Amino acid sequence: MIGVKDVLVVEAAEANLSSLREKGEPVVVRSLLASWPIIKAAIGGTDELLSQLAANASGALLTYSAADPSEQGRFHYTRDAQELNFTRHETTLREFLRLLADEASAPRPRALAAQGLPVHLCVPGFAAVHPMPLVPPSVLPRMWICNRAEVATHNDELENIACVVAGRRRFTLFAPEAIGDLYMGPFELTPGGTPISMVHVSEPDHERFPRFSSALAQAQIAELLPGDVLYIPYQWYHHVAALEPVNILVNYWWDAARQDLGSPWDALLHGVVALRELPPDQRRAWKAMFDHYVFELNGPAGDHLPPDIRGVLDSATPARIAELKRHLIHNLCNDGAGKTGPFA
Repeated sequence: MIGVKDVLVVEAAEANLSSLREKGEPVVVRSLLASWPIIKAAIGGTDELLSQLAANASGALLTYSAADPSEQGRFHYTRDAQELNFTRHETTLREFLRLLADEASAPRPRALAAQGLPVHLCVPGFAAVHPMPLVPPSVLPRMWICNRAEVATHNDELENIACVVAGRRRFTLFAPEAIGDLYMGPFELTPGGTPISMVHVSEPDHERFPRFSSALAQAQIAELLPGDVLYIPYQWYHHVAALEPVNILVNYWWDAARQDLGSPWDALLHGVVALRELPPDQRRAWKAMFDHYVFELNGPAGDHLPPDIRGVLDSATPARIAELKRHLIHNLCNDGAGKTGPFA
């Protein structure tokens, strides 16, 4: 793809979580997990891999997605975007692995994907024999199993480390600032909970989505083999293409932020309701307010005030956060009627 550059690669000996995060962009660590037993099984062949995984699988139910061969492996929308172009089903991991093996020999296979499986439920004991050195032990792994399939461009609410176990995966990554060129889909109907791009990276319609070429000009690409690891920074957009008849990825999500602050998504949706329909002059004023008080583009907004009167402009203590949430809930329940200030 024109304009795409390769993701930065570092040696396994140099990799630790702090150094990866400091770079502020995606990073590939080659062969970091080559000693994992499941990866050694994958190198031994698909039959050995699936047999080992099935032997250690529990009987817990999982949900998987299936798309018709005509969709070319793309889990997305129908042509009119009124529905998703795949169906969801329940089964056990052992049965799903059998379905995957059957489709591998089909002349026109369906796309099958079991996504985000909690490993401690589906493959008990996996984490104990497959340690991930880059994250704390408290961060639990998830498993993604599929055949040749594509996950549309989306972002995660968390930081992400993706580890290829079997097959090959190609990631195309875009910085958060690319959002205006990605043509994101609706909030209400999504394949996985967050909006996805309406553009197929593998076959973009530049006439319908002309700004996408600008996104591609800044994109980064990484193709991962078994044992390779990709660090995806917070909210970076990524398209994922699984390239083999059997592909397995294990990932680790975690949140580096405080857990008592509330959801930025909720703040965004409230902003859509409260700000987007304002007259242009009012939107301009509120943009300046957000830049000053929320993003502090002019420096800490309360520094010029004596500490004892800074209130919400001072450090966000748990007690102050709780008080603010009570005010917000009260205001939302009363539609903010007659409000002329945050505490009026």
